[in-house]
Amino acid sequence: MGRTRDAGCVAAGVVIGAGACYCVYRLTWGRDEKEKGWNDEQSSDGAETRMETVKRAQADSRAGAAAKGEAHSMGKTEVSVRVTNGSDLKAEASVGPPSGGGLEAKAKALFNILKQQASAKMGRGGRVGLLSGTRSLVQSLPCPGGRGGGCHPGRSRGGSKSSGKPKTKSKNKSSRPPTVAYPVRKIKFNFPYKIDDILGTADLQKVLNILERSNDPFIQEVALVTLGNNAAYTFNQNAIRELGGVPIIAKLIKTKDPIIREKAYNALNNLSVISENQGKIKTYISQVCDDTMICRLDSAVQMAGLRLLTNMTVTNHYQHLLSYSFPDFFALLFLGNHFTKIQTMKLIINFTENPAMTKELLGSRVPSELISLFNKEQDREILLNILTIFENINDNIKTEGFASSKKEFSRSSLFFLFKESGVCVKKIKALINHKDLVVKVKVLKVLTKL
Repeated sequence: MGRTRDAGCVAAGVVIGAGACYCVYRLTWGRDEKEKGWNDEQSSDGAETRMETVKRAQADSRAGAAAKGEAHSMGKTEVSVRVTNGSDLKAEASVGPPSGGGLEAKAKALFNILKQQASAKMGRGGRVGLLSGTRSLVQSLPCPGGRGGGCHPGRSRGGSKSSGKPKTKSKNKSSRPPTVAYPVRKIKFNFPYKIDDILGTADLQKVLNILERSNDPFIQEVALVTLGNNAAYTFNQNAIRELGGVPIIAKLIKTKDPIIREKAYNALNNLSVISENQGKIKTYISQVCDDTMICRLDSAVQMAGLRLLTNMTVTNHYQHLLSYSFPDFFALLFLGNHFTKIQTMKLIINFTENPAMTKELLGSRVPSELISLFNKEQDREILLNILTIFENINDNIKTEGFASSKKEFSRSSLFFLFKESGVCVKKIKALINHKDLVVKVKVLKVLTKL
C-alpha cells in the first residue's frame, strides 16, 4: 500500500505541474489579449495559437494519465512548481530524488517540453502582459498601426479605443464604386504658321483669309497674334494695309469676347505707328474709346485700348475725335491702378502738348480727388507725369490767353483746380524737398514758370 500511495502522489504531482505551466501560459497570453485587439492577421494567429494550446493541454492531460498508470511500478518523485514575477514569466519545475529512473526521465522531458512551448509562444506573441500591470511592445514586431498609422499601444488604426473583442474585417476596397473616366475632348487645329513667324505678303494674305472666314475664337486669337507680331515690322505694316487687313482686324473689336478684343487692339496698335495706317484706323477710334471706358476697370482690354488711343494721339490730326472723353480720362487718373494711371497720363500729356486742345481740357469736369496725385508718397513716375501735365497746361494758359477768362469755367473744372483754387500750387511747393533728385528738379522748373 505504501508504494501504491507514493506512486499516486507522483502522478498527481506531474498532473499538477502540467496544469500550473498551462495556467501560467494562459495568464500571460490572456492578459495581453484583453488590452488591445490586434489586426486581422494577428487576431487569426492568436486564435490558431489558442486552439493549439488547448490541443496540447489535452495531450498533456492524456500524458499525465498515462504517467499515473505507470506510477504503480515506478519509484517516488517529488515535484514542485514555482511562479515568479518580473520582466519575464517563468514556470519552473524542480524534480526531487527519483525512486525510479524511467519516471524521472519522462517527468523531466514533459516539463522541458511544456517550458519550451510556453517560452516560444511568449517570444512569438509580440506583446507580453506583465503581472505588474504594465505593457510593452516587443522590438522585433512591426508597428500595429499598419501603413501610415502610429505605434500607440492603446489605440487602433482608426484612432478609437479598441475593445477586448477581435476587430472585424474592414470593407474590401473592391466594394467601392469604380472611378468613372470621362473622355477628354481634343481640339484638332492645324494653323499653317507659328505666331512668331515673319511672313511674306502671300502668307499674310492666307492669315487674313483665315481670320475673315473663321468664327472659332481660338483660330481668331492665333491669327490676330500672328498679325500683331508681323505688324511690328515696317514692311509688314504697309503690306497688311495694302491687303485690306485693317478692316478685317477692326471688325473683331465688336465681339463680346474680351480676349479677341484685346488681341485686335494690340494688332491695330502696332499698325498705328505709321501715319498711313492711322488714316484707316481713325474710323474706329470713337468705338475704341467708348469700349475702353465701359470695360472692366484695369483689365487687359482697357490697357490695350489706352495704348491704341495713345498712339493715335501722338499727332494732332485725330485728337479732336476724343475731346468728349476728357472727363472719363481724368476719372481714370483717380480710379485706376498704378499701370492704368501711367497709361492714362501718357494719353493726357499728348493732349496737353497741343495748344488747340487747351480750352477743352480746361473746361473738363474733374474730380477734386485728383489733387491727391501731387502727394510726395506717390510713385516717382506718377509725380513726374502729373507735374508735366500741370506744366503744359500752365504754359498753354499763358500762350492762349485764358488767364482772364475765369468766367468761362466752372468750379469743378480743371481750370479751377489747377489755377484758381491755389491748392495745387501749395501741393507742388511741398514737393520741393522731395528725396528724389529728378522730382526735385522738375518741381523747381514748374515753380519758376508760375
